[in-house]
Amino acid sequence: MADLVRAMPAERGGALWRLAAADRQLDANVVRLAPGAGVAVHVEPDLDILVFVLNGHGELSTGDGAEPLETGCVVWLPRGSRRGLSAGPHGLDYLTVHRRRPGMTIGRAAGAERTGGEPACLLDRVCPECGRLAPEGADARFCGRCGHRLPEG
Repeated sequence: MADLVRAMPAERGGALWRLAAADRQLDANVVRLAPGAGVAVHVEPDLDILVFVLNGHGELSTGDGAEPLETGCVVWLPRGSRRGLSAGPHGLDYLTVHRRRPGMTIGRAAGAERTGGEPACLLDRVCPECGRLAPEGADARFCGRCGHRLPEG
């Protein structure tokens, strides 16, 4: 890791390395903040994050004030806490480790029970004769306005 950090130009900021194994439970990143750069104070609502300072100096801003960061420092940032980072005049390289975020999906998770709500498509509740949406719910079989049979769901 030290060789990777040394090989990157000091002015290059951002992620220098990411853990990439497909079936991992953790995420890990090596991040470089260029001299004087920072990560704005924010709240991470879902994840605890462990930070290990690989190289440089900087400052951690929390809800309780500011703490100095230096090479070899380890900090645990519990979920829900306010945090921001700023690099000193020579930059800051650090490793973050946290539980992997699930990928973004549309719909419910596999095996999850349906908890209510309307289906995405209501065409089975629209009368083909008069175009009225049956307000009676998914169990309606006939249009309440004209009496025409509704399509099968």
